Amino acid sequence: MNSRDILRIGLDAGSTTLKLVAIDNKGDVVYKDYNRHHADIPGTLLSSLQKMKSLMGNLQVSICTTGSAGMGLSERYHLPFVQEVVAATKVIEEKFPQTKTLIDIGGEDSKMIFFNKNLQPDIRMNGNCAGGTGAFIDQMAAILAVNVSELSEMALKADMIYPIASRCGVFSKTDIQNLISLNVSRENIAASIFNAVVTQVVSTLSRGCDILPKLFLCGGPFAFIPALKKLLMQKLSMAEEDVILCEHASVIPAWGASLSVSNDVTHLTLDEYIAMFSENRKKIDIVQSGLQPLFRDNDDFEQWKASKEKNKIEKIDLADLPDERCYIGIDSGSTTTKVVAMDPQDRIFFTFYKKNGGKPLETVKEGLSQLLEESRSKGKNLTIISACSTGYGEDLIKTAFELDYGMVETIAHYTAAYKLNPKVSFILDIGGQDMKAIFVDKGAINRLEINEACSSGCGSFIDSFAKSLDCPIAEFVDRACKSQNPSDLGTRCTVFMNSKVKQCLREGSPLDDISAGLAYSVVKNCLYKVLKLKSMDELGDHIVLQGGTMRNKAVVRAFECSTGKNVIVSNYPELMGAYGAALFAKNRVEDKCNTLKPMNRALEDVVDLREYTVEPMRCVGCENNCQILKNVFANGKTYYSGNKCEKVYTNKGEKDRTAFNLSLFKSEQAFKSSTKGMVKNPLLTLGIPRVLNMYENFQFWYILFSTCGIEVKKSARSTFKIYESGLNTVMADNICFPAKLVHGHVLDLVEKKVDRIFFPYVVYEELEPKSNNSYNCPVVAGYSDVLKSAINTKERYNIPLDAPVINFKNDKLLMNSCRLYLTQLLKDQYDEQIFQKAFAEAKNAKNKYVQTIHDRAVHTLEVAKKENRFVILLAGRPYHNDPLIQHKVSEIIASFGVDVITEDIVRGVDSPLKNSHIIPQWSYMNRIMKAAQWVANTDEDVHFVQLTSFGCGPDAFILDEVSDILKQGGKNLTLLKVDDVNNAGSLRLRIRSLIESLKYKHNDSDVTKCAFKTTPEYMTKDRGKKILVPFFSEYHSPFIPSIFRLMGYEMENMPPSDDVSAKLGLKYANNEVCYPATLVVGDCIRALESGKYDVNNITFAITQTGGQCRATNYIALIKKALLAAGYDNIPVVSVSIMNTINEQSGFTPDVKKAAKITLYMLFYADAIAKMYYASAVREKEPGSAKALRDEFISRAIPFIDKKSTKALLNLLEEAAIRFDEISKTMDVPRIGIVGEIFIKYNSFGHQHIVDWLVKEGIEPVIPSLNEFFTQYFPNAKFNETNYLDSKRSIKQKLLTLLGERIIKNIEKKIDKAASKFKYYEKIADIHHEAKRAEKIVNLAAQFGEGWLIPAELASFAERGINAAVSLQPFGCIANHVISKGIEKKVKDIYPDMNILFLDFDGGVSEVNVLNRMHFIARAAKSQLNKKG
Repeated sequence: MNSRDILRIGLDAGSTTLKLVAIDNKGDVVYKDYNRHHADIPGTLLSSLQKMKSLMGNLQVSICTTGSAGMGLSERYHLPFVQEVVAATKVIEEKFPQTKTLIDIGGEDSKMIFFNKNLQPDIRMNGNCAGGTGAFIDQMAAILAVNVSELSEMALKADMIYPIASRCGVFSKTDIQNLISLNVSRENIAASIFNAVVTQVVSTLSRGCDILPKLFLCGGPFAFIPALKKLLMQKLSMAEEDVILCEHASVIPAWGASLSVSNDVTHLTLDEYIAMFSENRKKIDIVQSGLQPLFRDNDDFEQWKASKEKNKIEKIDLADLPDERCYIGIDSGSTTTKVVAMDPQDRIFFTFYKKNGGKPLETVKEGLSQLLEESRSKGKNLTIISACSTGYGEDLIKTAFELDYGMVETIAHYTAAYKLNPKVSFILDIGGQDMKAIFVDKGAINRLEINEACSSGCGSFIDSFAKSLDCPIAEFVDRACKSQNPSDLGTRCTVFMNSKVKQCLREGSPLDDISAGLAYSVVKNCLYKVLKLKSMDELGDHIVLQGGTMRNKAVVRAFECSTGKNVIVSNYPELMGAYGAALFAKNRVEDKCNTLKPMNRALEDVVDLREYTVEPMRCVGCENNCQILKNVFANGKTYYSGNKCEKVYTNKGEKDRTAFNLSLFKSEQAFKSSTKGMVKNPLLTLGIPRVLNMYENFQFWYILFSTCGIEVKKSARSTFKIYESGLNTVMADNICFPAKLVHGHVLDLVEKKVDRIFFPYVVYEELEPKSNNSYNCPVVAGYSDVLKSAINTKERYNIPLDAPVINFKNDKLLMNSCRLYLTQLLKDQYDEQIFQKAFAEAKNAKNKYVQTIHDRAVHTLEVAKKENRFVILLAGRPYHNDPLIQHKVSEIIASFGVDVITEDIVRGVDSPLKNSHIIPQWSYMNRIMKAAQWVANTDEDVHFVQLTSFGCGPDAFILDEVSDILKQGGKNLTLLKVDDVNNAGSLRLRIRSLIESLKYKHNDSDVTKCAFKTTPEYMTKDRGKKILVPFFSEYHSPFIPSIFRLMGYEMENMPPSDDVSAKLGLKYANNEVCYPATLVVGDCIRALESGKYDVNNITFAITQTGGQCRATNYIALIKKALLAAGYDNIPVVSVSIMNTINEQSGFTPDVKKAAKITLYMLFYADAIAKMYYASAVREKEPGSAKALRDEFISRAIPFIDKKSTKALLNLLEEAAIRFDEISKTMDVPRIGIVGEIFIKYNSFGHQHIVDWLVKEGIEPVIPSLNEFFTQYFPNAKFNETNYLDSKRSIKQKLLTLLGERIIKNIEKKIDKAASKFKYYEKIADIHHEAKRAEKIVNLAAQFGEGWLIPAELASFAERGINAAVSLQPFGCIANHVISKGIEKKVKDIYPDMNILFLDFDGGVSEVNVLNRMHFIARAAKSQLNKKG
């Protein structure tokens, strides 16, 4: 057959769909097919090929695969594979070369590709989150009970857009439910959903690059959803002629895969391919997960079911009612509406449960109408004695149907559980998208937890999976109960879990095991992520599970298996909220102190919800300009919805007492202008953004500059419009909302036409009394570097952004840095006398501001005490007082009549932080913890609420500690997690639940206090104990025991991290801390549980830097984990060169004894690593490089023991000769590896991707570990010159110089010995690296790996390595700035550089990682081909 008769087929097996495209010899599409695969990829593929054969005959074809699941097909059937982004690029290059930008939205991922004039692609892919993708749209459509086409049609009729979260389906569901409960039209909700998708895609993928026409759109959502395209064009201000949406938009990667089929690919007939795919696939041995089967067998299952039927709520048939009077409870929930009617004996005679589909009022009416119809049919004329509503729609339902009461749903669930078991100790309610956990002590609510961010443990989570796997939910649950090897899927959100599920399917796991694994995931998410339990004893022995999810027997049993506890589940778990509301109504009627007359209305009167009007209006009470809906009902009642606060439009009748809100007062005072700041003839205009630490320091800068003759203009108050204006320049999608908001404020100052923008690099804030340090977090300190890279106001708008390095910790250094900046800024107009005066007045202004806030807090507390009211201390960073960032939380609290004070109550208080494991290193964190300690210790009736931003790195470490500090005083932490979405409804629920529970406990002196416990200090008597350390890397860790032997201690490496480490780390460290911390904690507990060690004769050790990175506090996490696991007799020591922050009087290593050999060891290990990676891809005999590596590591240990530097150098020279002998002379593709120190060097931490590169024939170029230490030398010089540190003495400078010369001498010797290997690259000069970095970032970036990452990227580019992978823990705060944050600047300087950012934690699947690695591998290989 002639080759032109052979069709080329591209198969795109994605996360949710399978696309097939066949092309002719011109590359034109002759056949295409698009199907959802419901996780049955081979079956869907067979069906598609058979369909093609029936239409086109048994043709000869060649096949190439692409897509996240296509990799599995490629591996199993030995088919060629091309990464989907590369495939899409192929289509543009060959068919649409006029394209400047491509946007592709798939099922769970999205991509954006920018093409330069040579069609060279700059590729951006979404990270680990599938917000703003097809799966997200499917979830949103399901909430509104429509299909995607109907959702699009609705959106096209909209007249208003509301802000909805798009990063995460969970947040979005919350927003949508809030809009539903506020009676917003479904059309406007639909349009808001698509607008959220568009916003997410633009903000997370453009990352500072302009989206230029022609714009090419592809992916199923664009192909099938007209509203999505329309809203994207509106967002980008593009016309139809600017956009290309071709007829094959839904199958572009498949088309690209077909274009990628090379001539040498095997071709077969369609029948032959069908036969190949039809054959029984090779059976894969499925690894035992270690999770306990839910049931041993069917008999076990039946016995268990029978045991659960004992806990029944009494029922009665409507016809048998002796009394026609009843009580009604209505739970208008997030996705469903529940109605319960009960008689005066608390017996249920009617239930109604239905998805509300975005129509809460109509659904309640339907339920009540059904009750009316049934009662009439049974000859009953029901009278409602009293009724109560609860849930998201509580206020709306209460107003519309004129009910007696509304109650917060958490109290409703407690009321029902108490009825079921008066001894109840713990209640877990899991609904469609939220989870509430209630801890009860002595009959009173003691602690309340609500999932603030993620619904991975909720009912809709399992429903979504059952649907995606095309399995009815009832069957899905039954199959879980039959599983004998539940899959371990982790505890991440639906999106992450999809990748895990795909991997299990790829490995042959049956659906039974996946279903059971999901049930375990729900429970683990609850126990370890939401509740962060260390011991199941916290739950008590009387546990009640409720909520719709508890209809799922697999989840109930998984809870019992995970906790070892027997639980109670009623026969109406999904109706417990409504039942609790009905019980509450009855209790209020019977309460003699209640003066409200019960409604006593006929049921038919209540059901009569006649027509109501909805009038849109705009609130002008503040800059939010909320869109208000005025709902006027036939009963004359009015209900306002859409308002964030109730300052102007309120649903409260009589005016409640006005509470004082210090948070709002503080935000106004922070940026208050004065006559002092007015400048008549300004020398220039300086713009200051109203963001981050300017909430702390604006008064200082305002007075300083104004007094020096500079006009200060501040950006406008935060609004959602300002936020959205800067979204396309945000570089890290999972960075905190306060940081994202900065971009819009900078652009606002550009619009104000200021001369310059001032946003200093503040490393240190003022030092709190008795604190260890006063760092800013890396994001607050270094965000100016991100702004210079992403927005680049100087190049784009001719407005420089000034970021002088500032240290508020030391007045003298502060004055010097301010003087330096102003002399450079004002030049000849600078006046020293004026500056001296300005500096003094600026200091006074800031001190006055701080004192004013403190005094107001004290006054508020005194007034509340006189009036016997409790007060809430709302703690957070200074910028959490921005009403937009906090979503007016403080106003919500005040609206309940509760005074709000802030952490400023402890400003300047001279008391150390006691009884805490955390090292107080960050300024704002220190203040929060001191405030928690004050609340715990005070006799005043003050309760602690903390605001935290989603993705806040420091808070991930301190939240558990804040909770523990409060428990020492018998109080609890209420955590409010805020993000860029208006989740005011869920925030209000948490706040109201807290206030209601506090009313139960008000003036209750019987509180349970928890004593502080810690691990013992390492004393001299412990010197003989074995010290265990985490395994770090294959090259450096083997030498650590020898080094410490020389210093007088027996040290042993624990085994490398594994899956067990990750699970234990999650259990004992909570999964919001960074991944290295999780693994280190897990390693320690794994070692103890292994039984290998005598727990009475061991100590754990961990490194500690004392800097801005969270690693300083790993030691605190280890101590807390040991205590939680019951090992309270094991000391933990800190290993640090100069910044030990730990009590360890007995740990005094003799560093001098091992200093020299330690340096040689470090450089030796780095050299062996370099030679191994360079030779492994060039080795003549497979495995020879690894054998040499292992040999020369083991042979070096005796020389280190003997401190023989000469022998070590000779050994290195021998190694160089041997590595050279086994290596071919050849060019290979090279990829640079940068990132966080642990993830970069630890193979398990980065999922062995460095080894994967070697297998792919690519040399990984990993910077040497020695640079992490030698950066001290340029840092010391920079810090002194820029007034971060005081001037060093002559002695200190000489010692530094001597140390540097010693190291330089060692470097020369190492380079000389290793030069016998032809591919060895000399050790980089650290000062030259610093100069490279200075082009990209401020050298004050000394957190984490600091400026080393941009320096290394620059070094790669200058050495011709134009592909790099940046490895970091998910949510690493340092890498938000020094890696992702400076991507655009790096690419501006080195336009050929391709950078792939990979985030790692326990939930990232291998499929997800390798799919992205294929892209960067192809880029490296193509660069080598171009050179050739």
